[in-house]
Amino acid sequence: MSKPKIETCFSPSLLHLYDIKESIVVIIDVFRATSTIAAALEQGAKEIIPVAQVDECISLGANIPNAITAGERDGKVAPGLQHGNSPLEYPRSFIEGKTIVLTTTNGTRLLHMCNDAEQRITGSFLNLGAVCDYLLAQQKNVLLACASWKDRYNLEDSLFAGAVYDSIGEHFEMNCDSTRAATHLYKQAKNDLYGFIQDSSHFLRLSKFGLQYDMEYCCKINQHNVLVKLEGERLVTVM
Repeated sequence: MSKPKIETCFSPSLLHLYDIKESIVVIIDVFRATSTIAAALEQGAKEIIPVAQVDECISLGANIPNAITAGERDGKVAPGLQHGNSPLEYPRSFIEGKTIVLTTTNGTRLLHMCNDAEQRITGSFLNLGAVCDYLLAQQKNVLLACASWKDRYNLEDSLFAGAVYDSIGEHFEMNCDSTRAATHLYKQAKNDLYGFIQDSSHFLRLSKFGLQYDMEYCCKINQHNVLVKLEGERLVTVM
């Protein structure tokens, strides 16, 4: 019996090169959308509705009971939204039972770009174990899709892709230099992930807003270890 295939796409601008119709696509936006998604849902959020535009986020949030609007543009809370894109912003005491309508610069956009995928799940270091366990159980082709930064390559999403392959790669067929490169990077970084990631454009960009604590938190392995899947238009946890 042949093994399922695993590949890595480093940028949404390269997505057209991959056949995702029979694949599980793992949406990766470590700084910070998929980290925030895992944290909020593990802390008891009812669901997260990802949308592409700020105006859509505001309009939808106004018409859903017990909903909040959240997200960012260029790393800062977008005007008109109630909350930001930080995994530390959603403790259980605040978020339990609520719906988050979320829009971000990169991650939510990529989710919608992958409509043809068989399944869409979200991945971050905060839920690395749950992602790996699910992919092993499903035994389907996998695309590790990096949200990047406005279509430009970024380091942290690649490191997560490498972490996935480093953990479960032996169970998949792989002939993908993007995956190889990501895995080589992760093996260099794994003993000091937060230290390694500080020499990256996104870290330096977000540091200008004083968000180092967010990024350090996003490097915590399995801190919010839930499997998050897009069901219809909503991100929910899968037991």
